[in-house]
Amino acid sequence: MVYRDLRSFLEKLESEGQLLRVTQQVNPEPDLGSAARAVNNLGEKAPALLFNNILGYTKGKVALNVHGSWPNHALMMGLPKDTPVKEQFHEFARRWNNYPVPVEQVETAPFHANQITENINLFDILPLFRLNSEDSACFIDKACVISRDPDDPDNFGKQNTGIYRIQVKGKDRLAIQPIPTHDIGIHLRKAEERGENLPVTIAIGNDPVITTIAGSPLTYEQSEYEMAGAIQGEPYRIVKSKHSNLDIPWGAEVVLEGEIISGYREFEGPFGEFTGSYSDARHQPVIQINAIYFRDNPIFEHLYLGMSPTEMDYITSINTCVPLYHQLKEAFPEVQAVNANFVQGLAAIISTKTRFGGFAKAVGMRAMTTPHGLGYCKIVIVVDDFVDPFNLTQVMWALSTRVAPDKDLVVIPNASVLSLDPSSEPPGITHKLVIDATTPKSPEIRGEIFAPTVEPPQDTEKWEKILKQLINN
Repeated sequence: MVYRDLRSFLEKLESEGQLLRVTQQVNPEPDLGSAARAVNNLGEKAPALLFNNILGYTKGKVALNVHGSWPNHALMMGLPKDTPVKEQFHEFARRWNNYPVPVEQVETAPFHANQITENINLFDILPLFRLNSEDSACFIDKACVISRDPDDPDNFGKQNTGIYRIQVKGKDRLAIQPIPTHDIGIHLRKAEERGENLPVTIAIGNDPVITTIAGSPLTYEQSEYEMAGAIQGEPYRIVKSKHSNLDIPWGAEVVLEGEIISGYREFEGPFGEFTGSYSDARHQPVIQINAIYFRDNPIFEHLYLGMSPTEMDYITSINTCVPLYHQLKEAFPEVQAVNANFVQGLAAIISTKTRFGGFAKAVGMRAMTTPHGLGYCKIVIVVDDFVDPFNLTQVMWALSTRVAPDKDLVVIPNASVLSLDPSSEPPGITHKLVIDATTPKSPEIRGEIFAPTVEPPQDTEKWEKILKQLINN
């Protein structure tokens, strides 16, 4: 099933028992942030939340935790909500290979219902609030930000749709954190070298697939819209901006159009980040908003950030695992699956067959040299192919029974990592660690004497299916 907008997905979640409507009146602060934290604490089957009675806002609606569980992730892909995580991973990886799927370009969108180009005041349209108590301001943290390469503006693949944290600086001004290595950071550098402002469009409240792909580590010339089509199985629907050559998700609730001011910076932050720590205040670029479009009674979708587990662990989960998986498999066909669900892949678990002793260590180090791994993949655990990397009980078994600390740990000193990692010193530099939790193999001496592994009885899979049918009946 294809969800063209957030509303149709919320309807599906509600029909599947994965949406909770909160009708009692709530304060923007601290109720909304507290509720978002609380629902994340309910486990990996937690529902989405929809608030429609917010003090101070007569029409404001806020959606939280839309992607924040494995059932919700499965439903986004059109799968049964009880689909196991490993099956979701392999299905996502299969669809990833269908890229590119050409887009569907249309002339109008529901967000064209309302337009403001003068006396813009974001607080009149959005029920803005702080998530955590030490956040320096209100943030927009789950919007798709669209920009193009100013040196190659007609190249559709070099148009970027990404998710970046955005601080509300005033009624029509925002600050944005564009990581220099991310696509928008490259676009901004090129624009500033030309002495030009960078046009941007910010789409808030989108269908679940484009939000997922916008948080994925695609290559520079891969189109997020063409990848979204591959994942949903149909062309992705977009509409052209009225003020630039940017393309916008058709189903967006609210669209902000503006430009990043060339060569100008203001302090942004602190902000409670996905690492579970507050980031520092830093000089960041500023966006001037020139126009707002929005649907009738728009829904403000927001993302809680803090110590795991949060919605971030689902929205940047399998879509992070799959690119790493494909990149690793190019060098090592033996790789079976990658679990980079933790803190955007700062920790990753890789299952692989091994050719010979020491092979797993090479796989782990290769993960750290992938485009995403360079800034993440601080700790990589490599397990055997018969260990499910998404089953943490099995992973802990491998760590407990396969790792000899004097032989199976590889430390890479002074490696790169994203500067938001609070353990890095200085910011952006850290030691990295590969843990070889595979069964020792010749020519390692231990490989000749290691105790054999207990294999499951031959009809185990058959009985798993029988028992699942009995339970479902």
